[in-house]
Amino acid sequence: MTSIPPHPRAAAVAGHDHESVDVPAVAAGDRRGLRLGIALALTLLMLAVEAAGGLFSGSLALLADAGHMLIDSLALGLAWASAGMALRQADTRRSFGYARFEVLAGFVNALTQFLLVGWIAWEAVQRLLTPHAILSGVMLAVAAIGLVVNTLVLRLLHQHDHDDVNMAAANLHVLGDLLGSVATVVAALLVRWEHWLWADPALSLLVCALLLRSAFVLLRRSTHILLEGTPEGLDPETLALALRDADAAIRDVHHLHLWQIASGQRMATLHVRVEVAADAERARRAVKTMLHDRYAIGHATVEIERDACSDPDGHDCASG
Repeated sequence: MTSIPPHPRAAAVAGHDHESVDVPAVAAGDRRGLRLGIALALTLLMLAVEAAGGLFSGSLALLADAGHMLIDSLALGLAWASAGMALRQADTRRSFGYARFEVLAGFVNALTQFLLVGWIAWEAVQRLLTPHAILSGVMLAVAAIGLVVNTLVLRLLHQHDHDDVNMAAANLHVLGDLLGSVATVVAALLVRWEHWLWADPALSLLVCALLLRSAFVLLRRSTHILLEGTPEGLDPETLALALRDADAAIRDVHHLHLWQIASGQRMATLHVRVEVAADAERARRAVKTMLHDRYAIGHATVEIERDACSDPDGHDCASG
């Protein structure tokens, strides 16, 4: 029988099935907040340098990168705020807490990338049609500084969980800055050595093309989570089959729903039909243990049935 491979973070999930924020999660959130705060400060500093350098040198690539950093500063600020919001405890209005705020931040950040790409592309086309004089020396110096700063920021934010769309959004923006800096350095060299004024807007268009794919991937991931989609790597049918082996008394697993609140916070609800004389509590514990240990599902609601499915309309219930 085919089974789903264990989630790599399964061993790190808290042992209690109903904890909304555990101690490791709080510590991880604090580290994310610190890294995002430092990244925000560095990005704001580089924004000022590139804006001044772009205006002085007449380089579209520098101005585009400065505009990119302006959006990124807002995005990083939102990501930084959402990292703190995600740690707020659940209340009567939001029983799962505020963790999904970081997914919403990732969704908004992806949309801003599309707007930014549109603006850069428009400006680049105008520059291709009407080239402008550029001070390549200033452009090269500022771009080189930006390349160093963006490399440092990217390394700072690079380590994050695959499911963490908030950090992924921040990474996307910083990666865009890094690509912009590389393109600006290349454009400055071409303008300085070959006097190719078109290189400045042309390489800006190249960065736009690279950013579009990453923005689309992030938008798709965050939308999938917001729509309560099944977490990546989990197949409900295969998982239901695997859970039948959790206890010898289990006869059927159905009405299985899988989703995630935010980074690594997987949830499940399911019905488990057992033999009439079976120990229902033992079967429930066995199912929850397998979900927790093998699939990193820390919050599971398991309904035990001895006869027919207990749903009034029988929706999504197996016949046996």
